Amino acid sequence: TTMKKLFLANAIGLVCMLIGIGTPQATAQTPRPEYPRPQFERSAWQNLNGTWTYTFDFGRSGKDRNFQNSKGFDGKITVPFCPESKLSGIGYTDFINCLWYQRQLTVPADWKGKNILLHFGAVDYEATIYINGKFVMKHFGTGSSFTADITAFAKPGETVNLVVSVSDDLRAGKQPGGKQSVLYNSYGCSYTRTTGIWQTVWMEPVSPQGLKQVIATPDIDQKQLVIRPVFYEESINNTLYIKMLDGSKVVAQKSVRACNENLIVLPLKSLKLWSPESPFLYDIIYTVKDKDGRIIDEVKSYAGMRKVHISGGYFYLNNQPYYQRLVLDQGYYPDGIWTAPSDNALKQDIEMSKAVGFNGARLHQKVFEERFYYWADKLGYLTWGESASWGLDVNDELAARNFISEWAEILERDRNHPSIVTWTPFNETWSSRDGSYVRLMTDVYNITKAIDPTRPVNDASGDGHVKTDIWAVHDYTRDYDKLVANHTFKPGVEPYRNEPKKGFLAKYNGQPYMVDEFGGLPWIKESERSSSWGYGSNIDKIEDFYNILEKEIDALKACKHIVGFCYTQLTDVEQEKNGIYYYDRTKKFDTERIKKIFEKIPSVIENPQDLSDWKAK
Repeated sequence: TTMKKLFLANAIGLVCMLIGIGTPQATAQTPRPEYPRPQFERSAWQNLNGTWTYTFDFGRSGKDRNFQNSKGFDGKITVPFCPESKLSGIGYTDFINCLWYQRQLTVPADWKGKNILLHFGAVDYEATIYINGKFVMKHFGTGSSFTADITAFAKPGETVNLVVSVSDDLRAGKQPGGKQSVLYNSYGCSYTRTTGIWQTVWMEPVSPQGLKQVIATPDIDQKQLVIRPVFYEESINNTLYIKMLDGSKVVAQKSVRACNENLIVLPLKSLKLWSPESPFLYDIIYTVKDKDGRIIDEVKSYAGMRKVHISGGYFYLNNQPYYQRLVLDQGYYPDGIWTAPSDNALKQDIEMSKAVGFNGARLHQKVFEERFYYWADKLGYLTWGESASWGLDVNDELAARNFISEWAEILERDRNHPSIVTWTPFNETWSSRDGSYVRLMTDVYNITKAIDPTRPVNDASGDGHVKTDIWAVHDYTRDYDKLVANHTFKPGVEPYRNEPKKGFLAKYNGQPYMVDEFGGLPWIKESERSSSWGYGSNIDKIEDFYNILEKEIDALKACKHIVGFCYTQLTDVEQEKNGIYYYDRTKKFDTERIKKIFEKIPSVIENPQDLSDWKAK
C-alpha cells in the first residue's frame, strides 16, 4: 500500500510538471516538505528539495569547464542536506572549497503575469545562481536567506536548467563559520562542517505589485499592532486590506493605499498577551487588491503581542521583571548536521527543553531556520538570535564587511518573531584587539538598533563588551562558594568579567547581568570517556550530578544581581558530552528531577529589589 501511494504521488507530480500545473505543497516523499516561511505564507509555491545532481570542484575550475551550462553532474545529492551529512546521501566530511549543484525546474503555466522568485533558506557560503547558463545573482552568507528573481530567465510553462555554484573558504577568517571545525576532524567544541545548500530551496509566483515584507511591531502599552508594509512596486491604485483575527473572530481591520509610506495602526480593545506561560498568537491576513477589486496578492501571517525592555538592571517581559532560564542550543543533528531531519524534530527540541524547566534558549553559533522560530512562537519559548560568528577574524576589515551585510539580512528576516527577545551577534571574541574590533562592535550595535529598536542587544556573549544592553559573562565554576563570590556585587568594584585586562572594553553600567554560559557538566558513558569531554572532570555517580547541578543553581539564585542564566547545553554534540540529553535526543536523566532543579528560580520576579546598589561607595 505504501509503495502504491509513493508511485501515485510521483505519477501525479510528473503529470503536473509535464502540463505545467503547480502544486502548492511538496509531495509526501520530499524532504522537509513544509512551508519554509510560516510568518509570510502564500498559497502558491513549489518546494524544490529532493534529488539534485552535484559535483565537487576542488580546483575551482568549474566555470572554465563550462559547469554553469551542465545538464547534470555525475553525483546525486538530497537537498536541503549538506554533503557532509548522512541525509544528503554523500557523507563527505573533508574540506569542500567548491561544489556545483544542478536540477531542472518547471515554472507552472498558471504563474503567468507574476514575478518568479527563487528562494534559498541558506547556502554556506558564496552562492552563484545560473539559469540556462546565464548569471542571475551572487550571494554571500553562512546562514542568511536570499531570493533570486528569475522572471527574466524562466517563463511560465517553461522548463529551465538551474545551476548553483558554491565556494567556501572556512579557514581564511573572512566569513562566519560558527562551530564548524577548521581542522580535518572535529575537536573540542568544534564539529563537522556544513557546506553548500543546507535549508529549503523553493519557488513562488508574486505579483509585481505584491508585498515584499511587513514590519509588525506590537505595542501593548497602547493596545495596538503597528504595521509598516513594503511593496515590490508601489501603486496608488492598489489597496492593502489587513485583518487581525482571534481564531475566526476579526478583532481589528483596516485598509490603506498600497504605498511604503503608510503606517497602519490596528487597535485592540481586549488584548491577549504572548508569553512562555500563554503563547497566544493572532492570525493576520494581508490582501492587496487592484482598482477593480481583484486580489493580486494575499499573505497569511501571525503576531504575538508582547513587549521586552530593560530597566534598572532587569529584563522585562510584558512590563514584568522576568528571569530567563535559558539553555544553550547549538542546533546540530547526528544525521543532518545543521539541518533538522524533519520539522517535527525542531518542535521536539523545544518540547524537550521545556520538559526540563527551561523557558527559552540561546540559539548558539548558528542562524536557525524560520521554522524553528515558528515553533518557538507557537509553543511559547524565548530565544536569543545569534550569528555563526566563530571563525571570523573580528579585527579584519573584510571580515567585518562580510559580517555586517549578513547580520542585517538576519535581522530583517526574523524581527517579527515574538519569541526572539534578544539579539546577540557575537560570542567569546577572545582574539579581539583595540581599533577595528571596537569599530565593528559599535557599528553592529548601532545597525541592530536601527533595524530593530525594540529588543535589547548583547553585543558579545561572554564579555568582550563594547556597547551592550545586556552584561553577559561565562563561568563554568562548579564550587558553590566560588560561584557566589564571583557574582556577588561589591560596592565600587566592577562585577566579574571574563576579560578584565582589556582596557578598551566597556565598563559595566547597570545593565541586566546574566551568566549566559555555565554548567556544561559532563555525563559520559564509560566507553566514550577517552574521546569525549565536558567542562571539568567527569562525574561518575548520578547522585553527584544532581547535587552539583543543584548547588550551581542555588549559587546563581543567591546572587541577587543575576537576572538570567543559560545552561550549557541541551544535547550532546559529537565529542562534547555535556548535554541534558544525548545527541540522538534520548534521555540521560530523570527529567522531572532536572526540571525541579532549574525551576527553583521562578520565571516571574516578584517584588524586585533595587539593583543600583553596586554604584554605592
